[in-house]
Amino acid sequence: MNATIFNIQKFSVNDGPGIRTTVFFKGCPLACAWCHNPESIHPQPELVYFNKKCIGCHLCVKVCKQNALSADGHKINIDRGKCVRCGACTEACPTEALQMAGKQMTLAEIMTEIDKDVVFYQQSGGGVTFSGGEPMVQIDALEALLKLSKARGLHTAVDTSGHARWQDFERIIDYTDLFLFDIKHLEEDMHRRYTGVSNKIIIENLRQLSARKAAIGLRLPVIPGVNDSDTHVDELGKLLSSLNIQKIFLLPYHGIARGKYERLGQAYSLDSLAEPSQMEMERIKNRLENFGLTVRIGG
Repeated sequence: MNATIFNIQKFSVNDGPGIRTTVFFKGCPLACAWCHNPESIHPQPELVYFNKKCIGCHLCVKVCKQNALSADGHKINIDRGKCVRCGACTEACPTEALQMAGKQMTLAEIMTEIDKDVVFYQQSGGGVTFSGGEPMVQIDALEALLKLSKARGLHTAVDTSGHARWQDFERIIDYTDLFLFDIKHLEEDMHRRYTGVSNKIIIENLRQLSARKAAIGLRLPVIPGVNDSDTHVDELGKLLSSLNIQKIFLLPYHGIARGKYERLGQAYSLDSLAEPSQMEMERIKNRLENFGLTVRIGG
């Protein structure tokens, strides 16, 4: 069995307790306007162009059989409608200006990477986190990797948007020590506007996980002007205080992903959005704590 992975991050300290390895699955049913990993959304590998690395040799243009690449002075243009993601151009590029985001890996290859840092997990109380994208999109591979990880005695976490079938959550709940569950917005219309999908299944899955006494860390990306109003924060506090939530993590919006969109040939719709101040983050933290919740700023 294979999985499409776009990154395996070692020594991660923001994706669960201790030092962890985070495995990033490719593919996500959401398309959040603020997504800091836009290369994770499409389920298949994608061509990424680092124009500052390009030396204008145009070797990539010569090897592309689809005529998806064309010379533009010392740079290149990419017709992504023609690109079949064969990777020939990335192999020809001498400076790695062209790279593929995402690749097929066997479960054995993934576990080999996870196993390399077992000593750090043991010393720090860490483990492995499966993230994305949305790892539930590749449920068969996710379930198998969780079982393999638990068989090794590793602490496991799943970072999820919650947008998946409940029966898929049931397949992994016994092998998951911690769910890092994202909530973007409680209002249906706003959620659709900024993520492209309904939030109904997400909220229902959160309730179901809580009812099953699963360990849940709730992650809230704080997006100025989108989900940071007192009214929305209070509604969130009411919901979460009624559920079995261990801790809430407030993740302040940042615009460092702008360059990723450019490298994928995509527009970034929140280009003018400012990052929330520390004072604003403290306001939200204090407001949620008034509902008896444990809240932390940052992952």
